[in-house]
Amino acid sequence: MSNPKSVLTWFEIPCADIDRAARFYEAMTGTTLRREVFMGVPHAIFASSKDVDVGGTLVADPNNAPSGRGTVVYLDARGELDAWLTRAEQAGGTIALGATSIGALGTIAFVIDTEGNRVGLHTR
Repeated sequence: MSNPKSVLTWFEIPCADIDRAARFYEAMTGTTLRREVFMGVPHAIFASSKDVDVGGTLVADPNNAPSGRGTVVYLDARGELDAWLTRAEQAGGTIALGATSIGALGTIAFVIDTEGNRVGLHTR
């Protein structure tokens, strides 16, 4: 059996309004999301490369509703957690948990995005 770097390969963050959600995540992360329609469903895809094992997307699928409860996806704030939190608020999000040390593992925070999802942010 192989020993993968990560068991996580893909994540989807549900949204009701793909354009509003994409604007929020682009503002918070300082990156551009690629828009496309896959199997009839609008997506806004986070940039990734062949060197990265994990990718993800915002998805406006009527079968999946945004939620502040349940599974939490953590985005890598790449050493810029405070800036991400500031931009999240400026883009219409809410800080649910400010920067909180988790010891040697780094620092985390939670934001509520414009769709109502609770999303974790992490930096080492």
